[in-house]
Amino acid sequence: MPKVRRSRIKYPEGWELIEPTLRELDGKMREAELDPHDGKRKCEALWPIFKITHQKSRYIYDLYYRRNEISKELYEFCLDQGYGDRNLIAKWKKPGYERLCCLRCIQPRDHNFGTTCVCRVPKHLREEKVVECVHCGCGGCASGD
Repeated sequence: MPKVRRSRIKYPEGWELIEPTLRELDGKMREAELDPHDGKRKCEALWPIFKITHQKSRYIYDLYYRRNEISKELYEFCLDQGYGDRNLIAKWKKPGYERLCCLRCIQPRDHNFGTTCVCRVPKHLREEKVVECVHCGCGGCASGD
């Protein structure tokens, strides 16, 4: 009989400090995935999932880039294990994208007329004052707000 391989993940130093928060956000994600979407539009059912994913990525980003509380090794471990969105964090480091809510809002192929999402327009330039993004439910993520 062949040996059964069990992969044990070696957690980097400092993991025990951020683990409770990430586990709590994972629990919220499970609740959002199981939440019934009766009476909601098709796109509205995914909004809580986008928001929790954004929260997890922002938490990791803030710990590493803003507060310098975690090591590069732990930061890379979190991204490799799927706790944060590597591409979204890469956009947050660029000027003008500091408050970006999701990557679908800046993809022109997902919008009419080949532009970006309405939530990327600063509030003072909008004709309508109350706007929600169809993709993620964002109320406005332009850095100039």
